[in-house]
Amino acid sequence: MLTKEQKDRYHRQIILPEIGEEGQKKFLKAKVLLIGAGGLGSAAAYYLVAAGVGKIGLVDGDRLERSNLQRQILHQTSRLGEPKVVSARQTLTALNPEIEIVTYQENLTAANALRLIQNYDLVVDCSDNFATRYLTNKTCVITQKPMIYGAVSNFEGQAMTILPGVGPCYHCLYPKLSSPEAISSNKEVGILGVLPGLIGVIQATEALKFILQQGKLLVGELLIYNALNLEFFKLKIKRNPRCPVCGINNK
Repeated sequence: MLTKEQKDRYHRQIILPEIGEEGQKKFLKAKVLLIGAGGLGSAAAYYLVAAGVGKIGLVDGDRLERSNLQRQILHQTSRLGEPKVVSARQTLTALNPEIEIVTYQENLTAANALRLIQNYDLVVDCSDNFATRYLTNKTCVITQKPMIYGAVSNFEGQAMTILPGVGPCYHCLYPKLSSPEAISSNKEVGILGVLPGLIGVIQATEALKFILQQGKLLVGELLIYNALNLEFFKLKIKRNPRCPVCGINNK
């Protein structure tokens, strides 16, 4: 049963026939892990918590820097130098104190990926480098966890939902680059501040739809957004049967 406070807080969602009280209960029971508490993670986490997703995990080993504040809206100037996950938890708890926020002040690595991912229902990839995305993708395929991918650069963003065994994985989309420099962080790439907000909200939307099992997900479709032209378009992405991560020979 939803409490009176919950019915009041989530009223505008509950009156949607596609959600109702049963859908809201699904949100409250859901467990979502976000890899990254930066630009994408700020928007995605904020709206997932507002929607009432019951448990949110935040994975990020970085501390807040002044240059983050132009786009990472979970954080404040007064918190410079704090771990991002600690700052994010303060903001999210202030928004919705009934949500369980679990913080992991560490970067995703081969040593901890399985431990962090296996106990959540789905993963929202809000990382800022190829290496982390490849690792998140591989671990999600192994654990059969959905992964909602997002990325931004300059004036362009993209998103795709990965359902292991159903559609293509991130490795199908971007076959792994061999150069270490090619998979390094993109922290020096310019970015329009509002861009990760828009893509992060799209990721949150996909997560909520998956929890509800409503609507059409971005499975096998890469959504691309160009901010300068204010254009969205989709590319069809096929699953690679010979993919070294999700291919038929790797089951």
